[in-house]
Amino acid sequence: MFLHTHPYEPFLFPEATKLIVGTLPPPRFTQGNLKQGDVNFCYGSIDGQLWPILEKIFNLNLTYENTLEAINQRKKFLKERKIGICDIVASAQRSKIDASDIGMQDCTLRNLLGYLQDYPNIDTILFTGGNSKNGPEYFFRKHLKSGGLLLTPVSSDVPRIHEFTLKFTSRRITTISLTAPSGAANRAVGSFPLYKRLKNENPNFNTLDFRVLQYQPYF
Repeated sequence: MFLHTHPYEPFLFPEATKLIVGTLPPPRFTQGNLKQGDVNFCYGSIDGQLWPILEKIFNLNLTYENTLEAINQRKKFLKERKIGICDIVASAQRSKIDASDIGMQDCTLRNLLGYLQDYPNIDTILFTGGNSKNGPEYFFRKHLKSGGLLLTPVSSDVPRIHEFTLKFTSRRITTISLTAPSGAANRAVGSFPLYKRLKNENPNFNTLDFRVLQYQPYF
């Protein structure tokens, strides 16, 4: 078994109002065996789409390489936009060394409710995935349940939106479950009626373009 531990501490700061929440980066980031084009930071996989999505939304000019400059570009953007990152899985066991969420076993979760208490300006959680088994929303629901809390539906459309109130406060937190920014989720994107319609209207429209449209209102 391979112990897949999260290689990065949460990226949090007092001014943050939004929080990106996923699960774990690919195991190679834990092993320190990065690919060409990887950035040694949250969502830094060259195969992932979060930073390309944000680059399109905000017209960024990011570097995709394993350098301090590339890391600092991303940190600067996040601080300017008041966006933190705190993936919910601290560690997991894997019988097969791959990046699939479903392959994670015996997961240890981070105390996201504790972080929300420590950073009182956060009012929105952006899940990079949904409620399928071992997805970030799935784990967050378990985490909330252990604290005696539940998500209340706001919108069942994709991306699904929920709310909850922190205990002993009147503070409402909104959660938005975005389509995962990974190649593995492209099949799901291809099945969406809206994607099919837009693809039919413009054959050059692709899954990255679709995610840009979906993510933009929430960032």
